[in-house]
Amino acid sequence: MATAKKPAPKKAAPKKPAKQNPDINELLLTELREIYSAEKQLGRFLPRLSRSIATDSVREAIDRRGEQGQRLVEALDEAFQQMEASPGRKKNVAAEGLIADAQEHIQEIEKGEALDAVLIAAVQKLEHYCIAAWGTARSIARTLGEDQVVEAMTAALDEGAELDEALTRLAEEELYPSLVGDDEDQVEAEAGADGEDRSFAQDDDEGGAVADEQPSGGKSRGKGKGETAQA
Repeated sequence: MATAKKPAPKKAAPKKPAKQNPDINELLLTELREIYSAEKQLGRFLPRLSRSIATDSVREAIDRRGEQGQRLVEALDEAFQQMEASPGRKKNVAAEGLIADAQEHIQEIEKGEALDAVLIAAVQKLEHYCIAAWGTARSIARTLGEDQVVEAMTAALDEGAELDEALTRLAEEELYPSLVGDDEDQVEAEAGADGEDRSFAQDDDEGGAVADEQPSGGKSRGKGKGETAQA
């Protein structure tokens, strides 16, 4: 007689990690590690972004941002050393998502002023995120008397605000007006092509009407000759 199989024991659900209660020093380290990860990701992405930009002035602004990021990473390395801490290996997922969004635009839009305008917006989204992170880190560091971190974050905030304003000017003074001009030229070109099509259609109609009248007249003249011959 076959014995019934015993049901397999249920696997215990994985235990959730215990929630932490970090002190203010750990909060600062968390912020600095997220900033460090974001700048490392940007350092790899910005050269690729720069090659996708058609407008020289926009490319130069992006290249300056890359240089700023390198200086910030160096300042953070020194700060971690002074604090006897490591940058850690955890990836900043917020920065990763914003970078992925910019990469998607590069894949979907052809190189030119329209892509440049979209990428300015993408970079400003990244920069606004970074500005918020830098400001938070500076406030905590100031509370703890971490002057080196305060100095590094202040420099980053100043350069970030300057870049944000420069990108806004480039978009409003160069790219957007140019795109509006391109749209107007396209509308005029389409209107001109439509007018030519209508003109050709009208000529065809008039030509057809003339052609219709000629056989009628010819037939009448032929009939007249026949009548005269009969007479």
